[in-house]
Amino acid sequence: MPFVSQYGFLPLSAPPGKQALYNPAQCASMDAAAPSFGVSIEQLMQAAASAVARTVQRHWPQGAVLFLCGPGNNGGDALVAAQILREQGRVVSVFSLVDPSARQGTAAWAQSQWQGRWERQCPDFRRFSVVVDGLLGAGLDRDVEGDTAALIQSLAASKVPVCAIDVPSGLDGASGQVRGVLAPATVTVSFVRYKPGHVLYPGRTLCGKLELAEIGMPAPALQQANTWLNEPALWQAHLPQLGAQSHKYTRGHALVVGGGQMTGASRLAARAAQRAGAGLVSMAVPPSVWPVYAGALDSIMVAPLDDTLTTDERIRAWLIGPGAGLGEQTRRLTLALLATERPCVLDADAISSFAQQPQELLDALHEQCVLTPHAGEFARVFETAPDRLEAARLAARQCGAVLVLKGADTVIAAPDGRALINACAPPWLATGGSGDVLAGLVCGLLTQGMPAFEAAGAAVWLHSQAALEFGPGLIPEDLIAVLPRVWQRLLSRA
Repeated sequence: MPFVSQYGFLPLSAPPGKQALYNPAQCASMDAAAPSFGVSIEQLMQAAASAVARTVQRHWPQGAVLFLCGPGNNGGDALVAAQILREQGRVVSVFSLVDPSARQGTAAWAQSQWQGRWERQCPDFRRFSVVVDGLLGAGLDRDVEGDTAALIQSLAASKVPVCAIDVPSGLDGASGQVRGVLAPATVTVSFVRYKPGHVLYPGRTLCGKLELAEIGMPAPALQQANTWLNEPALWQAHLPQLGAQSHKYTRGHALVVGGGQMTGASRLAARAAQRAGAGLVSMAVPPSVWPVYAGALDSIMVAPLDDTLTTDERIRAWLIGPGAGLGEQTRRLTLALLATERPCVLDADAISSFAQQPQELLDALHEQCVLTPHAGEFARVFETAPDRLEAARLAARQCGAVLVLKGADTVIAAPDGRALINACAPPWLATGGSGDVLAGLVCGLLTQGMPAFEAAGAAVWLHSQAALEFGPGLIPEDLIAVLPRVWQRLLSRA
C-alpha cells in the first residue's frame, strides 16, 4: 500500500496478504510489551528514526531539513532521526514544542542523542526543503489548541513539503478524523502496521504517500488483530468451489424481491447475483408489474409476489430493498423473510422502512443477515458518529448481523468485532444503481454458502475491482459486464 492515487483510492499495487490495521492503543500496548521479548523501546525508536531518515534522504536528498519535535515518543523519533541526518552531513535544524528539560522516559533518552543546536523560535519554514512533523502521535484524543494549533496552521500555510512521522499531527489514527487543525503530509512514514486512520477518510487523503517500516517489533508482542484492509487473503479460502459435478442446484437458488415502481434497481441486483455465481436467480414481483420484469429478463425467473414467498425450501438466500418502496408492505415482507432464518441481504428501502420502528428490525435480524446501508440509510436505524469504523462495529454488535457501511471507505463489520476497511474503490462508483449491484453480489455469494462476513468482504472487493477494471464513465450495468474478467483474475491468483 505505497501511496494514495490522484483519485483517493489505494492502487492495485498494494502488496497481497492479510494486512492488519492496528489502532493507536494496540500500538502502545505492543511498544510496552516489546522489552519483555528482548527489544527495548530505545531500539524500536532507533529503528523508527532510521526509517524516517532514509525516507527524507530518498525524497529530499538536498537542502536543509527542519524537525518539529513534540513532547512524546513521536518527538523522540524526530530527534533521533535529526541526529542521524546530521551525522550524514545534512543541514538540520530542530525546533522543540516544549522545553527540552520537560521530556521524560524514552523521549528524554532521544533528546540526549541530539548533538546539534536548538532553534529557540520556530524558523521560517520556507528556508527548508522539507519539514519533518514529529509534533503529535497517532493517539490524539482531543482537538489541537493553542500554540500547537498555531504552529500546525502556519506549517500548512507555508506549502513546504511535510514528512509526517506515523500520522500528520492533528490526525486521529483510530478514526482518520482531523482533531482541530492539520498540515497535510507529502509522505507519511508509519511503523509495524498501518492504522485505520491511514485508510479512513479524510485521513486517507491527508497522509500523502504512505510508507511502512519494519522496526524489529518482536512477533510475540503483536496484538491480535480485529481490523484489516479488505483483501482477498482474508476471504479467498471461503469462495465457492465448483467441481466437475456441480450443477445449478448445488450452486444455490437466490430470490430477489422486486418493487412496483423502481423496477431497474432490483433487476440490477438480480443480475449481479447471477454474476456472483448463484445457480438460479428468481424474482418475486407485484403482479401488476409482472410483464415489465418478465419482458426484460431472460435467464432470471419472474414470479408474482404473494404469501407463498417464504414457503419455497429451495431458496437459499433472499434479497430485499432495492426499489422495494418505503412503507408497511416492505416492512412486513422483510420480517417474513428474516423469520425463515435463511441468509438475507437487506438494502435501501428494507432498512429505511424501519426508521420509525428500528427495534423491530434489530430484534428480527440474525447472524446470517447482511445489511448494506449508505450513510443516510444507516442514520435512520443506527446511531451515527464521525468514527465510521466504530459506528459500524457498534451497529453490527447491536443488531447481531454483518453491517456494510457503504462509502468511499466502506466498512464491513461483524457482530464479534471483526472489521474490514475497503480502500480500493474509485470515485466513479458514486452513481445511482451501483449499490444495488453490490447487494446482489452479496446475495449471490451467500446463496453459494459463503459465511456472511466473508461474503460481504468479497462482494465489496469484487465491486470495487470491477469499477477499476472499467474506468471513468461507469454506469451500473458496466459492473455486471466486466465482473467475469475480475473473477478470472481473482481465481487465477488462488
